[in-house]
Amino acid sequence: MTKRPRLRCPEPVTSGNMKRSAGEAGKEVGVAAKKKVKKKKKKKSNKAPAKKTLERKNVWSEGQWVVKFGKLKPGAGNPGNVKNLFRVVGEKIPYGALDDVKAKLAAKGITRQGVYIAHDSIGCPRYIGRGDIFGRLAARRDTHPDELVYFSFYVVAEKKHEREAETLLIRGAGFLLEFNERKKHVNIKPGDIKDYEAGTEFFERQKKRGRKKT
Repeated sequence: MTKRPRLRCPEPVTSGNMKRSAGEAGKEVGVAAKKKVKKKKKKKSNKAPAKKTLERKNVWSEGQWVVKFGKLKPGAGNPGNVKNLFRVVGEKIPYGALDDVKAKLAAKGITRQGVYIAHDSIGCPRYIGRGDIFGRLAARRDTHPDELVYFSFYVVAEKKHEREAETLLIRGAGFLLEFNERKKHVNIKPGDIKDYEAGTEFFERQKKRGRKKT
């Protein structure tokens, strides 16, 4: 007669082997999670971030603030054949530096045409426009001398994109623009898509046609 194999009873469930099995399961989950993280890691870009260089001499200085002029130089690596969107930018500069910044650009032979923002004392945008940056900003300050404290400006490399840059800023700032009358909306209504350049593709929200359900 052939011998039957002995059947072993299952190991009784105790707090000890429960802890062991839970610990083993935890290790397995941890290993799996590490593998997923390794897979998700992207390859580092060969392009280093741009380096900020500043001129020693101040453009303007008063009280706690100084205004410097500088340039972003490309870091190590191949920057590619990508054109800059902006030629010059300046953000939240004290209004007292307006004439000095204008003179600096003139000395550098850089146009003073572009998009500009007038800010209040806490940095909120109150007016956005485009054209003669410093002439328009000065006029806006004369109209609202108590409200406007800082200014920003953007000299767009390709002048044809000035209107689009202005439109984008106005649509984003919306109800904060107390002194703007055109292009802004303080509700959910979108702006006129034709404010952007021809050839731009877009998505547009529209109301469904037909009778409303009661």
